[in-house]
Amino acid sequence: MNTDWMNQGKCRELARDVFFPRDGMGLSAAQKICAECPVSKRCLEYALENHIGHGIWGGCSERERRRILRRRRDLQTVTVG
Repeated sequence: MNTDWMNQGKCRELARDVFFPRDGMGLSAAQKICAECPVSKRCLEYALENHIGHGIWGGCSERERRRILRRRRDLQTVTVG
């Protein structure tokens, strides 16, 4: 998988800890940064495809990514079934 897009991420300008928050305030701060990032969609897809279970990726927390994956599975089941 090509990861050249990572060099364009706003996260490259900040400390890693920003994207691994320990509270809701940290989550909101990271999500605001991701909202302005030119590669946030690619970042989110990367995390989903690679089942990354920690940190903020593409503006989504671990819990949000699990929900996205669950919805996608449910949609595939409905489409196939």
